[in-house]
Amino acid sequence: MRVLQFLHLAALSTLVFVSCSDNTSGDTDSEYGTLRVVLTDAPGDFEAVYIDIQAVRIHRSGDAGEGESGWIDIPTEPVIVDLLQLTNGRFEVLGEIDLEPGRYSQLRLILGDNNEVVIDGETQALNTPSAQQSGLKLQINADIEGGEMYTLLLDFDASRSIVRAGNSGRYNLRPVISTARLEQSGAIEGSIEPAGIEPWVYAIADGDTLAGTRAEANGDFLMIGLLPGSYQVSVVPMNGENSMTVISNVEVSSTDTTNIGTVSLD
Repeated sequence: MRVLQFLHLAALSTLVFVSCSDNTSGDTDSEYGTLRVVLTDAPGDFEAVYIDIQAVRIHRSGDAGEGESGWIDIPTEPVIVDLLQLTNGRFEVLGEIDLEPGRYSQLRLILGDNNEVVIDGETQALNTPSAQQSGLKLQINADIEGGEMYTLLLDFDASRSIVRAGNSGRYNLRPVISTARLEQSGAIEGSIEPAGIEPWVYAIADGDTLAGTRAEANGDFLMIGLLPGSYQVSVVPMNGENSMTVISNVEVSSTDTTNIGTVSLD
C-alpha cells in the first residue's frame, strides 16, 4: 500500500502552498485561472484512515458564459492518503489545472477499493460503493477568474464519515466533506498546556462545529479553512484528568491567522 508523506503549512497568512506531490505547471496564461485542490482532515478517534483516491474531476456549469460545459479531469496521480496525518494545517495536494474563467459547480472524487480504517490495531475494510462507481460529488460553486489562483480546500471529517454497520463489525465510509476557498479563509492557532495530553480542539460558530483538530504532543494546534467570523474554541482533553475549556469571541478574518496564545487546562 502506497502512503504519501505530507508537508506542514508553515505560514498560512502568506498563502504560499508547497507540496512534494505538487505538479505545478509553468507560466499560466492570464486568460485562464488556476484551480488547486488540496485535502485536509478533521480527525476521528482512529489509529489510521486510508482513503484511495483514483481521480478528481470538476464540472463547468452550462450557464457560465463562454466555453463548453461538462466534466473535466484534473491531472492527478492515484494516491492512498492517511487522513489522520492531515491535521494541524497539514494538507495533501490532489491536483492542479488551468481553467477557462467561469462557474464550476461540482467536484467529483473517484475512490478505489483500498479504503481502510485501523481500530485497536486491527485493519478493517471500508465499504464505499457509491463513491467507487459514480464518484463522490461535492457542490463547490467556484467562480474561476483569469490570472488568479483558486485553492479549494476539502476538509474530510473522519469522525463523521466512518459508520459502523450495525452489529456486523464492518464499517462503511459515508464521506462528510466541507469545502472552502483557502485564499478567502483564515485560521486559528495556539498551544495547550500541559504538553503531551493531545486534546481535541474545535472551532464552533452558531452551535455548529466547523473545524477540529487534535493538538500535537508539544501542545501546538492549527485549524485552517475558517470563514471570517466569530468562533468559540473548545478544548476537550481525553485523559479524564484535565477539564474542558472554552474560549469565546475568537475573531477570524480572511487570509489571517488568529493566535489565541497558550491555553492552560486545570
